[in-house]
Amino acid sequence: MSEIKEVQQLEDILGMEANTDPERDLAESASVTLKKGTGRTLKMGGFWVFDNEVAVITGSFTNGGIVSVQDFDGYFMGYGFINERSRIRIRMLTRKKDEKVTPALLKKRVQAAWDYRKQVIDTSSCRIIFGDADGLPGLTVDKYEDVLVVESLALGIDRLKDLILKSLVDVLAADGIRIHGIFERSDAKVREKEGLPRIKGFLSAPFNTDVRITENGIRYIVDVRDGQKTGFFLDQKLNRKAIWPICRNAEVLDCFTHTGSFGLNAASAGARHVISVDASDTAIAQARKNAEINGLSDRIDYQTADVFDLLPDLENQGRQFDVVILDPPAFTKARSSIKAAARGYREINLRGMRLVRDGGFLATCSCSHFMDQDLFARTIALAAKDAHVRLRQVEFRTQAPDHPILFAAEDDSYYLKFYIFQILRDY
Repeated sequence: MSEIKEVQQLEDILGMEANTDPERDLAESASVTLKKGTGRTLKMGGFWVFDNEVAVITGSFTNGGIVSVQDFDGYFMGYGFINERSRIRIRMLTRKKDEKVTPALLKKRVQAAWDYRKQVIDTSSCRIIFGDADGLPGLTVDKYEDVLVVESLALGIDRLKDLILKSLVDVLAADGIRIHGIFERSDAKVREKEGLPRIKGFLSAPFNTDVRITENGIRYIVDVRDGQKTGFFLDQKLNRKAIWPICRNAEVLDCFTHTGSFGLNAASAGARHVISVDASDTAIAQARKNAEINGLSDRIDYQTADVFDLLPDLENQGRQFDVVILDPPAFTKARSSIKAAARGYREINLRGMRLVRDGGFLATCSCSHFMDQDLFARTIALAAKDAHVRLRQVEFRTQAPDHPILFAAEDDSYYLKFYIFQILRDY
């Protein structure tokens, strides 16, 4: 099938009209006025208006529609999606009074998102759209070679999802990139807070959902249908590369391996031997496949185990490693459970440090937005004190730049913290 025909097929499946007016104003007639003394988050550069900040709504609207927002004194603050079912009452799209929300504006946002990625990262597989950070709140789109995987988490963006995806297919086609298929992974529980059902399925003609990608020279099979999130954690791309220097000729313990990515990078960097551990049999099976297609099976042993149980067992056995990697799932997804999460991070880092030889290295991270950088650093420092070791920081990193961080109040774009430390016992 030619590129033109395939792009047209995707447009037809998305149900887009060929004559969509690019300058059509998508906003409704309603206007939201904030209570006096509220809107702090918005005024500090944030993107959300909460339910308890709204004084009055004038005019007609539908949930998920685009409305104008003004301060208590009538000062114009922007346009955004409204949803009375959500505690986040409005998600902002633009602050400019003369910038109407149109299909053309949405395509401009998509083009800007793609242009940015081309400047900062290898785009063979990358995150193209990252919600508020790309001016498209609630929408995530990952590109795995010639496949797009979409996650829509807000009612307003869900209504415009097809329009945005059509724009994205067009933008990529203009760069000579032919999209083979689109799969939706809008199956996160958080959708229910927006009054949306959890859905998963094809937005294009069906295709093989075991997608092959290459990252850092390593090949993977990404399960976009049933893998975690959208199938693969692209945000750790450069952090995985960062461990290469410390893994040469090393004995490595790779915890929470998921589909094996850190362990595979360690082996590719020249590690003598890697033990990769995960609690999921499914993840371990996928990791084994990835090791096989890279010819690394002889240097990586896989084990299904609870890491919190395994680390004390290894310590009791007197095991020591040159490198220990801790890449756990988020221990908290709410501010209310931060203390319990901190205890979990402290315990796992304490155990990990005890397993590192003097002069060896610990790579450790947190992907919880609520576990901020300062708290994570303090927690690691407490673990080091309990382990009776000193830490020499080698690197501190965040998520890859295709997951851009916006410095704005209450923004959740900054979530990944990644440290590499050398463990010192004789200082």
